[in-house]
Amino acid sequence: MAVIGVGIDVCELDRFAASIERTPALAVRLFTEAERTLPVASLAARFAAKEALAKALGAPRGMEWHDAEVIREESGRPVFEIRGTVRAQADALGVQHIHLSLSHDAGIASAMVVLES
Repeated sequence: MAVIGVGIDVCELDRFAASIERTPALAVRLFTEAERTLPVASLAARFAAKEALAKALGAPRGMEWHDAEVIREESGRPVFEIRGTVRAQADALGVQHIHLSLSHDAGIASAMVVLES
């Protein structure tokens, strides 16, 4: 396996929460219905994850936010479920594995993504 891309992003929790409160349609645009049921810290981490994934994929235009959903395995490990525009870009790059790490502490949510062939 070879590394195809790496992405990292951080999100300030208070600023993110204020944006979601000020513009509720933002949550609808950024997150799937299932994701929107989560607390704001988890949403901020998922936003950072989607941004990190976009960076790892080369930030191509036209990718849809709902085409990358962060879900949890039974073990609790976060993983991406990708489809549509995100799947097309990943396939074009030869992505076989997406590694995802999320964290939120001290007012910051962060995510790191590594793509492998």
